[in-house]
Parts: sequence; structure tokens; C-alpha cells
Amino acid sequence: MKRLAILGIRGIPASHGGFETFAENLSVALKDNDWQVVVYCQKIGGEIEYTTWKGIELVKIPVKNDTSLSTIIFDIKSTYHACKNEKLLLTLGYNTAFLSIYCRIAGAYNFINMDGIEWKRSKWSLPIKIWFYINERIACVFGNQLIADHPEIKNHLSTRVNENKITMIPYGANHIKNADERLLDKYKLKAGKYITVIARPEPENSILEIVRVFSAKSRNIKLVVLGKYTPETITYHAEILSCASDEVVFLGAIYDNNILESLRYFSLFYIHGHQVGGTNPSLIEALGAGNPVLAKDNKFNRWVTDNKMLYFKNDEELEQNLNKLISDDEIINVMKKESEIMFMNKYQWPNINKQYEDIFLDYLQSIGSVNNIDTKKT
Repeated sequence: MKRLAILGIRGIPASHGGFETFAENLSVALKDNDWQVVVYCQKIGGEIEYTTWKGIELVKIPVKNDTSLSTIIFDIKSTYHACKNEKLLLTLGYNTAFLSIYCRIAGAYNFINMDGIEWKRSKWSLPIKIWFYINERIACVFGNQLIADHPEIKNHLSTRVNENKITMIPYGANHIKNADERLLDKYKLKAGKYITVIARPEPENSILEIVRVFSAKSRNIKLVVLGKYTPETITYHAEILSCASDEVVFLGAIYDNNILESLRYFSLFYIHGHQVGGTNPSLIEALGAGNPVLAKDNKFNRWVTDNKMLYFKNDEELEQNLNKLISDDEIINVMKKESEIMFMNKYQWPNINKQYEDIFLDYLQSIGSVNNIDTKKT
């Protein structure tokens, strides 16, 4: 039987982050290929609830509130429930990978998407870094198969386990071929007259550097920054807001896909300041919108963009490339074409979903759970 349970996310339909968007796309694709898919969803209070969405089974697990501890409790409850009822699991993230020990004991086969190298992120305190480090190690030992979304993540994991245990599959995104320009009116924006930055406002995403350099002089163009800012409680957020010129527009966190697609599609280019990580969703989504990209210069971003975009290591390079992109329409047009080619070749959801389905089918066929005939649907 082609049946899969997905754990490790808040739930679907997606309204929180990249893993939720991925789970939604994969679930629908598998369901359309005659899979039975179960997705575990977090809810506040009440009893366990069983519903369906687009033919996908949803198991809504209650917790008391929306805190980090509640998320751990949710993962514990979800894993326990899944291991009693399912045999094939996909766990997104290794934050609570200690539960993979129980999956082994219960006889469930667990694919784990290992996300980024969380314990290296500067935003975490030492105890949290230790927690992530331990769970990464546990995932490598007790996860049945590991999935890396970037070659450098695979290389990192290969120092822990045999490379044969790891499959590299990047993240995906929607191809934005057109969008509603009228949605820009709400924000007083004009197509091609603004630059986008879409990222959590954290030091490792270089938001302060980007806003500071952009604001150093008049640009005759707007910098549109998305993300939730709470300057009253987070000093870093306050620093970003205080150094911004009047050409910087903070739109807050936006989850409406139609608005996001319009903001991306009509942006002159996208600035990606992420210093660490694998195949970052916001970067792939920019490529899917045909955006030229000015990215932080590191091995993660260069692989995703095939070394064909512009990069910056410091403020000086950021300033030089800002000036170049703002003033040179020819470079913009060339980079737009490169973005679309890259996206079409590597990051379309149908291709990503098929790679996941293939590894699931390979496992099921290896244990004789599905007939070799009629399983390689595309």
C-alpha cells in the first residue's frame, strides 16, 4: 500500500513556513498519484481531531498553547500516534530527532529531512545549540534515511554517517509566470521601482547590513522589507528600523500567496543576505519569480544560483552591486533569463515531488509492499 505519514510541521494548508509549503505540495502530488497521505497538524486545546483536506487525511493533535515546549509535546504525541498506525514516515526537521529512537523500536521506517545545520546558527543560545547538536547526531544514527536539501548539507552529514544513507533533494517553489499588479497599489508600489528582501529579521540574514548600506544615500527606488519586527522587545529589530531611510518600506509579515507573488514578480531584483543554510525557500521563490538576485557570497547561495547571480562579501561589494543593478537594465534582463532557466531546470515542484516519491517507492518495493508495475507515475 502506498501510504505515508508526514510529521514535524505545524500542519497544512500552509500558513507558517517553508516546510509547511513543501508538505502541502508533496501531499497533494502524492495523493494525485494514488497515495494515501496523513499529515499531523498542531492545534490548541480540545481532543484529537480527524479531518480531510483535498483528499489528504489530517490528524490534529491538541496542545495547551503555542510555545517551544508545546511544539516538543506535539511532536511526541504525533510520533507516538503515527508509530501506532503507520509504517512509512517523513519527518521534516530534526529538532526532536530523539523520537526517531521510538520509531525504530515501533518498526516504523522514518525518512528525515535534515534541514540546515541548526546548531551553527548564531541566533540560538548555547543550551539550544547543544539540543540541536545532540538531536542531529541522534537523527543520523536512528533515522532510516536522511534527506539533505543542498550538497553542502549532504557533505556535512557524510561526516556523521555513510553517504549511502543520504539523498540530496533541493527545495522547490511555484513558477510565477504572471501576477496581479493592482495588488501593489495597497502599498503604494510601482512595478520595477522597488527591491525586495524577504527574510526573518535575524543577524545571520544580514538585514541590518542591507538596510544600512541601502539607506546611506538616496536611491530613487524603494527597498521593500518583509518580516515581523518587534523593536520594543528585540534590539536588533530596533537597530534595523533606526538606520532605515524613508526609501525603506517595512511591510511586516505577509502570508497571502497572491500578494507575495505580486511583490516578487514585479520586483526589480531580490537581495538575499542569508549567511548559512541549505537550499533556502525564499531564494528559490525569488528564482521562481524570475528575479535577478544579489546574494551573500557563500557556498550555499552560489550553488543554488549556479554562480550566475551577483554576490557580496561586505558593505563595499553590496554598495557596488546595488549601484550596478539599479542603473543597468541590460544586466537585469540577462539575470532575469538566467533565474528562470535555473528554476526550470532544478526547482519546480513537480520535479522535487517526483524525487521524493521515487525514494519512497524504492523503499516500498524493497520490502515488497508495492508491485513493481504501475508505481513510477510522474
